[in-house]
Amino acid sequence: MPTTARTVLFHDLGGPDVLTIEDAAVPEPGPGEVALRVEALGLNRAEALFRAGTYYYQPTLPASRLGYEASAVVEAVGEGVTGLAVGEKVMTGPGIEMSAQGVYAERLVLPESAVVRRPDSVDAVTGAAAWMTYSTAYGALLETAALKPGDHVLVTGASSGVGTAAVQVARRIGAVPIATTRTEAKRKQLLDVGAAEVIVTGDAEEDAVAAEIKRITGGRGVEVIFDGIGGPGFGALTSSLAPGGSVVLYGWLDGRPAEIPFNWPFTIHTYANMALTDTRDGRRRATAFVNAGLADGGFRPVVAEVFDGLDTIREAHRLMESNRHTGKIVVRL
Repeated sequence: MPTTARTVLFHDLGGPDVLTIEDAAVPEPGPGEVALRVEALGLNRAEALFRAGTYYYQPTLPASRLGYEASAVVEAVGEGVTGLAVGEKVMTGPGIEMSAQGVYAERLVLPESAVVRRPDSVDAVTGAAAWMTYSTAYGALLETAALKPGDHVLVTGASSGVGTAAVQVARRIGAVPIATTRTEAKRKQLLDVGAAEVIVTGDAEEDAVAAEIKRITGGRGVEVIFDGIGGPGFGALTSSLAPGGSVVLYGWLDGRPAEIPFNWPFTIHTYANMALTDTRDGRRRATAFVNAGLADGGFRPVVAEVFDGLDTIREAHRLMESNRHTGKIVVRL
């Protein structure tokens, strides 16, 4: 196994241009570790925030690594590893601390707990676009909000990777997903993914969006809101909840304080994926659910664009920050 590998590092906070590609050491896997040859990387908004210093934890500089999600092949296993074997196809994501373990590299070593099996029928690009999005949607909608068949769920910012996954997860259990997006150009893509209704918000006030949700649901409202935006519009959206409904807030893209209206009773959950996937039982349940959908074709990750080669990582990050895309951006190695 090579002792170094081309790896994406950054030494300062900033935009995509701070990313560099350097040779980094690849140690032999120790006890409980696996060595991986990376086939493809799936980009996540969290990585842009981390690179800029605005994520919920800070990078360790200089020479911070980056990245949560990759498709890979196991090249070697350390002592005590029993759940994975050399040659197996895998996906990364659970429990990774990006500064030390970021997966933007041609080869790397991770704890066995940060790696899950990938179905043999799933190619590298699909696998790189799957784990974080579908496990987040599963954990937030099913384990946290207890979404049920027949429930209506509002998915805000639905053109994101997690948003398109949430639409598919809702459909898989017989729930009714209502998607919001800012531009008309993304309506058809969201309908094709499985949204029952798409609300193009544009510059509309959140009160108008909430009124449209009530109209679509015959005045009842939605049982669940799955929101990654927050901000001042949060309160108006929650007024579209059915009595006793739930909101799952999994992101804070707006960044401003969120208001809470008085249409009680309803429940607000905050969701972080590591609360589920950092536990053995949580990983087991999430992996079983995600892999079942990938293996039978029920889950079809929406891939906006595939870049070829690690040298395209800055260009891929620029596209991610432009918000022009629908679904996931993948870099194939």
